[in-house]
Amino acid sequence: MSNNYEMMYILRPDLSEEQVQEVSSKYKTMLQESGATDLQVQVRGKRHLAYPIQNFNDGIYIQVNYKADGSQIKAIERDMRLGETVIRYLTIKMDAEPAELETEIVPPSEPAAAGA
Repeated sequence: MSNNYEMMYILRPDLSEEQVQEVSSKYKTMLQESGATDLQVQVRGKRHLAYPIQNFNDGIYIQVNYKADGSQIKAIERDMRLGETVIRYLTIKMDAEPAELETEIVPPSEPAAAGA
């Protein structure tokens, strides 16, 4: 059974654009070879981190969306953990169909009475 996954990983900020392309194509190839389909890779660029990770204050964000059976996750995350270019990663399983937001208009509450 094929599920939708979203993987976000953060690369070291001192990598060149060529190195960033090499790493992103490496992980894209790993996913394709293990049977993932509908791959979408987006390089989000260098951003400031909320807190330092491995003494880095910035990181290069890359987002990958794909369909797979889930067997790919363990191997790719192991490679990210053991490599030196990825400083943080996260893979989440997405819902099959995006949930529609139900909006409800709530009237503002009445101001409290001064003497109560």
